Amino acid sequence: MANTLLDLWDAYRSTLGFAIVNALFGLSTYAVLSVGILSFATVAYAAAGGFIGTQLALQLHWPTLLVLPAAAVAGAVLAWFAALILLRLDSHWMALASLALVLITRVVAMNATALTGGVNGLSVPLFVPFAVLPAVLLIVMVVFWRLGASWYGVAARAVREDAAVAATLGIPPRRIQTLAFLISGATGGIGGMALALMLHFLSPDTYFINIAFTMIAAVVLGGSYHWAGAIVGALVFTALPVIAQAILPAFEQVLNGVALLLIMIFLPRGLIDPRQWRLRRMRGQ
Repeated sequence: MANTLLDLWDAYRSTLGFAIVNALFGLSTYAVLSVGILSFATVAYAAAGGFIGTQLALQLHWPTLLVLPAAAVAGAVLAWFAALILLRLDSHWMALASLALVLITRVVAMNATALTGGVNGLSVPLFVPFAVLPAVLLIVMVVFWRLGASWYGVAARAVREDAAVAATLGIPPRRIQTLAFLISGATGGIGGMALALMLHFLSPDTYFINIAFTMIAAVVLGGSYHWAGAIVGALVFTALPVIAQAILPAFEQVLNGVALLLIMIFLPRGLIDPRQWRLRRMRGQ
């Protein structure tokens, strides 16, 4: 029995690791969605956190426990600059501009060879106990839980529903949105460094469009109205291909598509839906 469990752990440990990384990316996306903004800029924050954190470890020999907070700071700084530009745009233009930022990030990564290694990439010979990743995710979850229950959480929900009405209530929408960008940047930076620790190699293609679609899919599947939705969605989105491969390898893509369609049809607000929970409690009363 013990050997079987060890074999299962060895087989699926990397899957769990990537699920944690995707959860961090999903939380980064949720941070701005919570104030009504669709942004793909998490990819850029992840690149900043991953490359800068890796260089701090390689060149200055910083320990991992310091590199992860440094990656969060790098992502938050880039997010602050992004907020100065993106918040001047309307919603759909903002989403397109954030995609442009992803493309710019790739070009910078290809040409900033001293930082990224350019087209040859960058080896990441950093090894940490696997328990570090769940611990990091747990800390981020506690932060999001506290934020959701704080004045910021109330203000964010008001801005998401109607920024103009929120302003009449004394809530500064631009300030709340800027804070959301900073939270998104810090979380994305941590996710970028966590991905570097998982892959042990970084290149300009590591942080690209595929991450953008993964994080959006995770948030939509899990539910964009609660921070836990990003985590649940990331777990489902990461596990689905593995489960499909184990059951029917020849129809892996079909099973993935069918599962995603069923979730979107029958649970349009995602797997985690606080409004549905409230309605059920009211019916129970």
